[in-house]
Amino acid sequence: MSALAVAVFSGLCLWLGYFLYSRVLAGRVFVLTNAQPTPSHTKEDGVDYVPTRPSILFGHHFATIAGLAPMLGPALAVIWGWLPAILWVVFGSIFMGAVHDFGALVLSVRHGGGSIGELTEELIGPRARVLFLLVSFFLLALAMGVFAYIVGGFFARTHPEAVIPVFALMPIAVGVGLLVYRVRMSVWGATLIGLGLMMFVIWLGVDHPAGDIAGWFLRMRGVDTAQYTAAQLQSMSATSWVVVLLVYACGASMLPVWLLLQPRDYLNSYKLYLGMAATYAGLLIARPQITAPAFNTADTGAPGLFPFLFITIACGAISGFHNLVASGTTSKQLDKETQARPIGYGAMLAEGALAVVAVLACTAGIGDRAAWHAHYSSWSAAGGLAQKLDAFVKGAGSFISHLGVQQEYAEAFVAVVVVAFAMTTLDSGTRLLRYNITELSRCTNKGPLLRRYLPSVWAVVAIGFFALLRVHGKPAGIALWQLFGSTNQLLAGLGLLAVSVYLLRRGRKTVYTALPMVFMLVVTFVAIILKSTQFYREKSWALLIVGAAIFLMAIWLAVEAAMVCQRVRAAGGLRPEDAV
Repeated sequence: MSALAVAVFSGLCLWLGYFLYSRVLAGRVFVLTNAQPTPSHTKEDGVDYVPTRPSILFGHHFATIAGLAPMLGPALAVIWGWLPAILWVVFGSIFMGAVHDFGALVLSVRHGGGSIGELTEELIGPRARVLFLLVSFFLLALAMGVFAYIVGGFFARTHPEAVIPVFALMPIAVGVGLLVYRVRMSVWGATLIGLGLMMFVIWLGVDHPAGDIAGWFLRMRGVDTAQYTAAQLQSMSATSWVVVLLVYACGASMLPVWLLLQPRDYLNSYKLYLGMAATYAGLLIARPQITAPAFNTADTGAPGLFPFLFITIACGAISGFHNLVASGTTSKQLDKETQARPIGYGAMLAEGALAVVAVLACTAGIGDRAAWHAHYSSWSAAGGLAQKLDAFVKGAGSFISHLGVQQEYAEAFVAVVVVAFAMTTLDSGTRLLRYNITELSRCTNKGPLLRRYLPSVWAVVAIGFFALLRVHGKPAGIALWQLFGSTNQLLAGLGLLAVSVYLLRRGRKTVYTALPMVFMLVVTFVAIILKSTQFYREKSWALLIVGAAIFLMAIWLAVEAAMVCQRVRAAGGLRPEDAV
């Protein structure tokens, strides 16, 4: 099968999804209008609520929701074959993921920029709000802890060439933010300056990798590093980088969003646009054949395609993390309500296009059929982070190399893009966790936690717990990571549940959100039950207890929502206070 033909088919479907399906959602379901000012205007504070140009906000939103997941999920899911992965990415993005993100953004904008967790109280009830916030807290703290651990390992062990580009981008982003918001330079002028400096530091980082931060600290203290092995220094460096990242994330979550987070993500999005364009251009020139089977029937030890394909490919098709971003940061920056369609729906389709690249890189760029089967010989062999990253980096680098770029530099560029987006998700996730802690504090009337400084510190403490605390020799986050995928997709189902209740109370059609909601809840409930059975057999009591707690909270929340829906239907649907 031609990889180019698959890419064209996928691109055409995503394009039609935006221009046809999203138009129905915007006009008939959510009925977008600019009659009312958005929260970025009514609550403008220069820190979190900031009216933002749609081009900048699209880049910020896209960079935040992308992260590592749309590259790493497909890199493992192709073990079931390329066809199921492509179909789930394309049609999952159009009919589930983009609907979910779009709905969460609109719902938040119409309720003062509150998060989905906060709005759950109004839609369902106070108990539902607490349950949703607790599930969100676990998901964010766990995911960001693992991301901090991953990026620390990238810097110390596998991709030290990413250190200079990633950290140099921060002062570049601050400069761009000041140029746009203080000097009033045109966006395109500031963008060109930022992009030029960004490409320079990428070249500088590739030629001057810098990962041994522990060795540098030891030498500064006069300690002879010769007494340590290379592996020991790498391990200490990884831990040192995690600490540096946590300090950075804490500070970044407190800064005004326009000063660092927004321009950094905006510039980062161009890096990803360039990487995607180069990959697709290389694909057009090379026109490789897909060497992986459409359906892989070999005994690889992989769990069943249902439900685990839909858990493994998360952000590339639908992700609960996205409703936290859409309702947590993006809704507070949306200038006009009608911009929710290109940003909320369109950015998810762009992420779907990225996931398509990942599928093709791992099925047509990794080598011949023998090389593919060697890499995907077993679930355990292909499932490690290094293995998944290696498959994507090599495959995408292979496509880009057909543009005349040396394979080494092509792979280094892809690696820098991957690490930069992991960093983007880390500090955005820390800000979201700060919002989550603030909302939880409102439930218990803890006044000091309503200020942004203390919640930021507590957010970093929670992330550090999962990144640094060791359980049987592994970070707590890695030990609990098996629960992340199910929890993330569960949160997507719960987000669709909240949007469905919102539409029902306003007398709108709920089929567009209710069907994806039912599918995602069934998928995640089955996955959690299967994983809990495995944890019981393996006597992994900690994982079993945490998984059971999440499952019970989700069931409770779903029952609360069902009771509300029944009451609304019994009352004839639309209530006077729901007329907005």
